[in-house]
Amino acid sequence: MPVPLLSTSKLSVKFGGHMAVDAVTCAFHAGELTAIVGPNGAGKTTYFNLISGQVPATAGQVMLAGQDISALSVAARTKAGIGRAFQLTNLFPDLTVLENVRLVVQAKAGRGFNLWSMVAGHSDLIIEAETILSRVRLLDERNQVVSELSHGNQRKLEVALLIALDPAIYMFDEPTAGMSVDEAPVVLDLIADLKAQTDRTVLLVEHKMDVIRTLADRIIVLHNGALAADGPPTEVMASDVVQEAYMGRGLEGVLTDV
Repeated sequence: MPVPLLSTSKLSVKFGGHMAVDAVTCAFHAGELTAIVGPNGAGKTTYFNLISGQVPATAGQVMLAGQDISALSVAARTKAGIGRAFQLTNLFPDLTVLENVRLVVQAKAGRGFNLWSMVAGHSDLIIEAETILSRVRLLDERNQVVSELSHGNQRKLEVALLIALDPAIYMFDEPTAGMSVDEAPVVLDLIADLKAQTDRTVLLVEHKMDVIRTLADRIIVLHNGALAADGPPTEVMASDVVQEAYMGRGLEGVLTDV
């Protein structure tokens, strides 16, 4: 069995007397998209925060390609290959869409993160940034200031920035929330493309059943901070433990079918 690209071992965090994430052990392999589901307060976003470093763990480990990264900062984890969409939201809200993406491409290329460097000397970076914007259908908005974008276009820009970062682990927390029916398929198609890169791993917190059915190879269910179920979508949704965890409603009862 190959070493998981990402794994957590007995990962926990306690806030006061409340165990928000309770000893979650889970492994995520390259080429796999895992949907993380559960009712409000189940610990989904907190689990994401522990993996990406926003919240320090009370106990347990986060491993990236077999290396313990539990002590690393958010920035160090990002550099190591963990990318989370919201980390990059409104990176520079007063700059244009193109400038935001160009800066991430520039940093990834090892040319520093210098806002004031001569744009003329970065024509290759601009071309790459424009290619990414074309993928997320934001090329026409490349000269628009980020703070003036619609909510849907801001979400698409999050994905563009994450693509520019080119991480080994892609983490999306409800990526289509607040998006229109026309906008959401663009982001979902991009996530499907990322999943197809068999050397990458995608984690997705999502409530929409149609999204999970379309994209997920696997579902893990968190309940009261603990891992309640883990497996293929059809098996997880039919499992006794899930039925009991949701008081007879089953997984369908806590997810939306829109």
